[in-house]
Amino acid sequence: MTGLPAAVPHRVTGRRVEVSEPLRLGAGGRETAQAVRFLRECQGLGLTVAWEAAGAGMPYDVAALRHLPPPAEHPGERPEAADWRARHRHGLLYHRRGPDFVTVLDRRQSGGAARLTLDHPELVAAFHTLLEPTPLGELPPARLTAAGLLAAERLVLVTGGWAVTLPPRIRRWPVPCTAV
Repeated sequence: MTGLPAAVPHRVTGRRVEVSEPLRLGAGGRETAQAVRFLRECQGLGLTVAWEAAGAGMPYDVAALRHLPPPAEHPGERPEAADWRARHRHGLLYHRRGPDFVTVLDRRQSGGAARLTLDHPELVAAFHTLLEPTPLGELPPARLTAAGLLAAERLVLVTGGWAVTLPPRIRRWPVPCTAV
């Protein structure tokens, strides 16, 4: 399927994606950023994803990933994974693009929603740059500052010196718009 990053080995059958190897979201760095990007793109395309988590814990707040397709159930897993599956819903976090701005809807916290409009040029540029996993050391100073602000709002995941934008751009909703 077009639009899915090749960094994660996978197979697409209809609207279902099966990831061939366990994703190491706790590894940090490039590997984690690429896995998050892959899951973000699958979410944006409305695909069902079957994947397993490798390793034990994660060095960041896993609730920030609650909007992404959760891992398959695994015996002896940490409670965070079961909570992820229980709380996951399509459209918990997503973004829309406008001319010179990005609007983000964040409903990852129970009982609340936040709508953010990014219109400062450096924030918008950092948001777009980090749609691709990027080493923080490659960002110019102003964009690095913007990435830090986005990370503080939990719109960017920073791990192991790498950063990636979290909200998907939803290209396909699971029900027709006339059904709502």
